[in-house]
Amino acid sequence: MGKFRILATFLCLSFFNLFSASNGRDIITPDQAMENGEALVSAGGTFKLGFFSPSGSTNRYLGIWYNNIPMQTVVWVANRNSPVTNFPAVLNLTADGNLALHDNTSNVIWLTNTSNVSDPTVQLLDSGNLVLTDNSRRLVWQSFDYPSDTFLPGMKLGFNQHLDWHLTSWTSPSDPSPGTYSSKIYGYREIGIWNLTILKYRSGPWNGHGFNGFTDMKSAEFFSFRFFINQEEEYYTFEIINKSILSRVVLNQFGVVQRSVLLDPIHGWKLYWWFPMDQCDEYAECGAFGVCNTNDSSVCKCLRGFVPKSPEDWALRDFSDGCVRRTALHCGRGGDGFLKVTGLKLPDTSNAMVDRNMSLDDCRDRCLKNCSCMAFNSFSEDGSACLTWHGDLIDIREFTEGGQDLYVRLASSELDTIQGNSSKKKSVIFIVIPILLGFPLLVFLGLFISKKKRKEGILGDSFPPKESRGKELELPLFDMSMIKSATDDFSFNNELGKGGFGPVYKGQLRDGQEIAVKRLSKDSVQGLDEFKNEVFLIAKLQHRNLVRLLGCCIQHEERMLIYEYMPNKSLDAFIFDKTKGELLSWQKRHDIIMGIARGLLYLHQDSRLKIIHRDLKASNILLDKDMNPKISDFGTARILKGDDNQENTRRVVGTYGYMSPEYVMHGIFSVKSDVFSFGVIILEILSGMKNRMVNQAQPCVNLLGYAWRLSEDHRCSVLLDEAIKCSYPTSEVLRCLQIGLLCVQERSEDRPTMADVVVMLSNEGVALPQPKRPGFCMDGTSLERDCTSTEQHSHTVNEITDTLLVGR
Repeated sequence: MGKFRILATFLCLSFFNLFSASNGRDIITPDQAMENGEALVSAGGTFKLGFFSPSGSTNRYLGIWYNNIPMQTVVWVANRNSPVTNFPAVLNLTADGNLALHDNTSNVIWLTNTSNVSDPTVQLLDSGNLVLTDNSRRLVWQSFDYPSDTFLPGMKLGFNQHLDWHLTSWTSPSDPSPGTYSSKIYGYREIGIWNLTILKYRSGPWNGHGFNGFTDMKSAEFFSFRFFINQEEEYYTFEIINKSILSRVVLNQFGVVQRSVLLDPIHGWKLYWWFPMDQCDEYAECGAFGVCNTNDSSVCKCLRGFVPKSPEDWALRDFSDGCVRRTALHCGRGGDGFLKVTGLKLPDTSNAMVDRNMSLDDCRDRCLKNCSCMAFNSFSEDGSACLTWHGDLIDIREFTEGGQDLYVRLASSELDTIQGNSSKKKSVIFIVIPILLGFPLLVFLGLFISKKKRKEGILGDSFPPKESRGKELELPLFDMSMIKSATDDFSFNNELGKGGFGPVYKGQLRDGQEIAVKRLSKDSVQGLDEFKNEVFLIAKLQHRNLVRLLGCCIQHEERMLIYEYMPNKSLDAFIFDKTKGELLSWQKRHDIIMGIARGLLYLHQDSRLKIIHRDLKASNILLDKDMNPKISDFGTARILKGDDNQENTRRVVGTYGYMSPEYVMHGIFSVKSDVFSFGVIILEILSGMKNRMVNQAQPCVNLLGYAWRLSEDHRCSVLLDEAIKCSYPTSEVLRCLQIGLLCVQERSEDRPTMADVVVMLSNEGVALPQPKRPGFCMDGTSLERDCTSTEQHSHTVNEITDTLLVGR
């Protein structure tokens, strides 16, 4: 049956292509014109040129898209900055070779600025390239020289003496005007992504096979990658080897470069790879001479022979100042040497120099003779090019597999120290680390463990978790006097709130940094568990969408956790308040949804440990000064061990309305439990309503059931918060609603993973399946004990000691 379906699809597409090719023209001559409603179709039927309106917009644009795909996939737009608003529009070619777009008032909307072309012809090719040629078929102008947001096979990313081939994102899915993100070649054969003028990501230099910083770039049997350079031009390009597939690369509105492939139109585009992918892809994450590794608990470390420039900031996980040399160089006075560091994404090459036809030894000698040379590498496919770095080494990453060598310049005395210390390293670690890195904390935790046997709870059968035993606890200890001073001796005026853990206070350190202090209540047994859990768990996590734990304070009877302060408090304070809700535009709400998704993806997949939050809710999403979301409160989080996909617990903790059915009823939790909670948050952000209190004509129907019924009746717009109804892109909002319903489906296996969710949120080209019935959405299935209650706040199970649920 599978072969028959593939054959049928092939025959249908072949017939469709033949029909398109035979019923459409692919050229424009001076005696012809193309009006609104008409189109050019390439000879093989692959691409179409015509007028289109993006979803959610009434403006008209001249563009090129795939001809034989049900979902319109635009790859090039001519008049990005000048939409046609006065219809109809006309595209014509003048006798001297100028291709121009006019509106119905004869205003020129767009033109190629070409002239003096004899017998000109415009043709749409099967590559997706629109070309203008003269009577000798000489190329005069082509659309490939002016890319939009899409990179097609045969296109160039680079530059020559006259042109700069680069990608620029759309402003939004409904607006193809140039957005803030661009991607282009810079430095030594690197691709960079900029947000306006700020470099956000770089690929690492081309090494003959791929880009050094992107280890997943594989040609296999599908693609052929090439980087070409001579005195006239420099560019990167790719071709498709397997002609049975289509592939395109898109720079989306969020600054993410995505390669998608299409095997057949029925199943739509599939994401093949994307970048940036994680925290270490962020440019200069660890500052000068710093090395980023997502598998390290602290993420950043200094190169050997270097120390943090600002130790206090480094201890607080602020790595922006980077590292400095422990020992000054002796250039010209006592000699320097080089330390070989392996498995790296090489530093930013914007300050690098290259010399051809030079051996590794000659490259070393050249670098050693130049006092400004900080590192070198023999870098090319055959090892015959010498690359030297001058100035600070920026944006280095360490890979577990792959990467390349870098020879870093150090003072000879520093090299001697490193080599001498290597043999003593183990004994030094065992002696010094317990003293420097939290010996008092380990003693304190040991006392707790010896005081009573650990029952099954937040961390399972043992504490600390097996994954953490024997590992260093890299968490700064704060002095009690410092915390008292920062909080004005825990003044009532500085109290931010109170939870199961205890009160939370705002504070300010002597250097001006604002902090939030969670103070464990002396009579809080549950809070003690949370404290120990966060000490061993969140200290190991670093991501821009997770709240940052700065340290802890353990003195006398006090147990406190110190976090970065979030001035805008929590998400629920905005989305459930009609006045504050007006401060959240649709774009900001979408950014918040995307930020939460990226934070969860890090917990589930990209961090060293597979972590289930178990109490994800709007009040646990904190907002920084720029309204960026940060997931907080890891007191009830759990680690999934090894390759386990789910676990079972006798003690269910979480918040009614956010917990998945399988977790509430059977104590089974997995990454899909968090996905369910995330889906509830999406629906709450869209509607401005709490899941448990919709207050419709049928009060027992919660938000999930309400959204499901509106979706079934095709009345989704009724659900939207009044605060965003004034202006929003319809397709984007409805897409988010559908993703939310996919996340809250009753069966866990039907829900997408967070990796799937991130792709669906960031790429409108990905087709969405139809969601099935949500969990807890109809009368009689709700967990609420009193449907008619008017109580507005949500209940957290770990805050209600007499309502713990037991899995059956």
